[in-house]
Amino acid sequence: MEVKMGPVSEANRSSGRRTPPWLGTVLVSVFSLGCLLYVYHDFNWREEIPKLAHIHWAWIALAAACDVLVYVSQAWRWNILLRPVARLPLWRSVQAIYIGMFANEVLPLRSGELIRCYLITVWDRIPFPKVLSSALIERLIDGVWLITGFAVTTLFLDLPSEIDAGVWILTALVALIGGLVVFAVLDQRFGRHVTTRHRWAEPLRMIVEGLHEMGRARTFILAVGASTVYLWLQIIPIHAMLEGYGLDLGLGASAVVLVVLRLGTIVPAAPGNVGLFHVCGYLALHKVLGVEAQSAKMVTGVMFFVITVPLLVAGAVAVALTGTEIREIYQRAHSQSRTSPAAPPERPVAD
Repeated sequence: MEVKMGPVSEANRSSGRRTPPWLGTVLVSVFSLGCLLYVYHDFNWREEIPKLAHIHWAWIALAAACDVLVYVSQAWRWNILLRPVARLPLWRSVQAIYIGMFANEVLPLRSGELIRCYLITVWDRIPFPKVLSSALIERLIDGVWLITGFAVTTLFLDLPSEIDAGVWILTALVALIGGLVVFAVLDQRFGRHVTTRHRWAEPLRMIVEGLHEMGRARTFILAVGASTVYLWLQIIPIHAMLEGYGLDLGLGASAVVLVVLRLGTIVPAAPGNVGLFHVCGYLALHKVLGVEAQSAKMVTGVMFFVITVPLLVAGAVAVALTGTEIREIYQRAHSQSRTSPAAPPERPVAD
């Protein structure tokens, strides 16, 4: 009797060649632990912890408040980018961003980007690939600004070789993605050349259409302008935290810290960028700006706390308002991206 190989048999056969799903999480966790050990293996806890009593907490409170404005401005920019596709309420975009950031703090490998795009797809019935297009444009704009900021920084400061290498990699990625995006914006027919026999043909076509629609709209220039506001608002919390610790380094130094942090934490890492954030903060403060090593490590730890805790609180509230757990939202977002990404799903998450 002839035995037919159905889809399940093929799936089982291919699954035997797959990398274990837990391997990536383990490797990332080991890497993050190594980063923490690199920074804090010789940290003088007895001398540095008492210094927390002398921190100017008014500056720290200002930093936390400004950090909230950062994500409101990101939502504002996102709405501007999506305006040719749909007009979204600002509060809904803010909620989606905070849920995504919360996911980044508690789930590995930067799943928040996928989640926030999925939520807008569910809540506003926008095709998932078009929302992904807007996120891609956001990251491209941010990448250009970061490279520009790095170029300006190198005119005044000598940066460690580790940071130089990271920037060259980022520049190559931005150039590659930027070239594809510009091509898609200028030539909408690119999406039509994709073979219709592939399951990703329709989603890719819609991504290209989204890039074309948003990239050629007048609102694109407004989104670029909003990006400057978004990036400058990220400098203020860092400056406030440095002032609160008694480091009067100026706004320029705060901008340098931001550039190094953003460059270093682009790669997928452990939840909350634990370890990687601390290495980048330490390199920026000690290696680049010349802050004493123990102080640089302490400030980086305070900075991580001030940035992370408000995100966890606001993100937890945003998730609670949906009536769904974050892991369930992630599973649905992951399923949406793999099964039928071109079709808006049913509304499984309350807005």
